[in-house]
Amino acid sequence: MAVCPIDSGRYGSKEMKSLFSEESRLQRMLDVEVALAETLAELGEIPRAAPQKIKRKALVSIVTPERVKERELKTRHDLMAMVEVLAEESGDYGKYVHWGATSYDIVDTAWTLMMRDGLAILESRLEELTESLCLAAEKHKGTIMAGRTHGQHATPITWGFKTAVFAAETARNLERLRALRGRLLVGKMSGATGTMASQGPKALEIERLVMQRLKLSPAEISTQVICRDRIAEFVAWAAITASGLDRIATEIRNLQRTEIHEVAEGFETGSQVGSSTMPHKQNPIDCEKVSGLAKVLRGMVITALENIPLWHERDLTDSSSERFLVPMTFIILDEMLVTTARVMKNLRVFPEQMRRNLGITGGAILTEAVMMALARKGMGRQKAHELMRGMAAKAAKEGKPVREILLESREISGYLSKGEIDSLMKPENYLGKSPEIIARAVKHARESIA
Repeated sequence: MAVCPIDSGRYGSKEMKSLFSEESRLQRMLDVEVALAETLAELGEIPRAAPQKIKRKALVSIVTPERVKERELKTRHDLMAMVEVLAEESGDYGKYVHWGATSYDIVDTAWTLMMRDGLAILESRLEELTESLCLAAEKHKGTIMAGRTHGQHATPITWGFKTAVFAAETARNLERLRALRGRLLVGKMSGATGTMASQGPKALEIERLVMQRLKLSPAEISTQVICRDRIAEFVAWAAITASGLDRIATEIRNLQRTEIHEVAEGFETGSQVGSSTMPHKQNPIDCEKVSGLAKVLRGMVITALENIPLWHERDLTDSSSERFLVPMTFIILDEMLVTTARVMKNLRVFPEQMRRNLGITGGAILTEAVMMALARKGMGRQKAHELMRGMAAKAAKEGKPVREILLESREISGYLSKGEIDSLMKPENYLGKSPEIIARAVKHARESIA
């Protein structure tokens, strides 16, 4: 019986859920045991035949989750239960299983193997989304719309400019991911308190070769566990990335409001249902899901931070929480990335509505343009600001377009001709260096992908 919506199939891609499945985690722990046995045999610490027999049995089809859990009822120690089952299957060579290792030599290194593969999936998703945003930025670099601050019209921008901002942010999160990878993806084979005492004189070489086999770097130092600041950094990165996706989703949700209606999620009118009672509804459900899951991931950061200060060389308080923390962080962020990419691919953009919305303030959105033109003509910036503030208020009070108020003003006509006023009242003439800025942002984003 599924309880978690991940287990029920509601959230999570097939590849990410498969990676963090019970069988996958167990197999990676078995893989670490094999790498240890192979290294010990190579260095003459155990018989050369031992790893061959151990490797043949170190499979989840033999050391099954069911057998391990059954044994755990006796041992009350999941890793030792796995070791016992593997040792029994390995016959006379079973005594060389887990030689000189402590549980978290195996557990932490197995977690790292899973996180390495998980990071590759997340990186690919981020690259795909970043490129999608870059394409949208280029396609809509001239699709003019109202810029908004404090929920109010500010000055004109374009939809391409807005999506270029998003592309630059996802690109930064790609850069952050690559920066933390080296700190996160380390393994250990250093024993009970990290001193390597149990492995003897060749301990450093044993750890080096085990990690080499697993294509990992060894942690420069550890206690009984790999220090949890590494996982905390990853979870914090995941929360930052999730919040960036939430930013995209929130913007789309706001712009999809009936009163604004400048963009909207894709909607299958032939089959999709927006509401069980209101037939007309087309809700931004994907974006709302992204925003909702971002709340969960931001909450995960507290758990990750709490796992850093373990008692002495370690306690067990991280273990239970990480069984939720690590898989759920990967699976939820993956779901958010897949969903956001789908939203961007199917997004409906309404340039005509953007144009209509630009005009609802009667030209007040362009008063800064007029102010700066007056300042450059010699009026002075502060005086021009005060004058235009009054003009905008008068236009609103009288229900007239700002252009009409400007043309009626003798003070304005002393500085600006009718032709100049008409030019200043065109939103497309007040986009500044938007095309160049978009190009710069897209170039940087694509360099991050590369």
